[in-house]
Amino acid sequence: MIAQMNYSTALAPLDSPIMAEFMAGLDRINALAEASDGFIWRLKDESGNATSIDVMSDPKSVLNVTVWASVEALYDFAYRSDHHYFIKHRERWFVPSAKRSMALWNLGEGAPMPSVEEAFARLRHLEEQGPSRFAFDWKGARAFADKDAV
Repeated sequence: MIAQMNYSTALAPLDSPIMAEFMAGLDRINALAEASDGFIWRLKDESGNATSIDVMSDPKSVLNVTVWASVEALYDFAYRSDHHYFIKHRERWFVPSAKRSMALWNLGEGAPMPSVEEAFARLRHLEEQGPSRFAFDWKGARAFADKDAV
């Protein structure tokens, strides 16, 4: 299994007109993820998404953590489904950052689903140490993802 996290800071509060298109698509894209081949789990709160989860004490922070059967399943959802529109147009809603905002890592069978703390630890490690088996990016997936996760 492969876990992923991505983190961004919104250009404006989530209930603002700037964020309206993104927020309007959130339930549809989450449902698409859950119906996608290889989807296993996603972090969510009582509302069914993760937007109210406290991230860095910043109400404009948005976190996504998911688990997939393979890197290919995650890639297919991210780049070969309607989700790609939101990646392609992310600058409409999120502050550009020179820092990494996404990390991948292997999640062994029977391991607990990732916590917010673990996701940020993986991202920090990737930012500070570069790709490794502990945390990697799309470019490192071939080298570091478990063979059965690729």
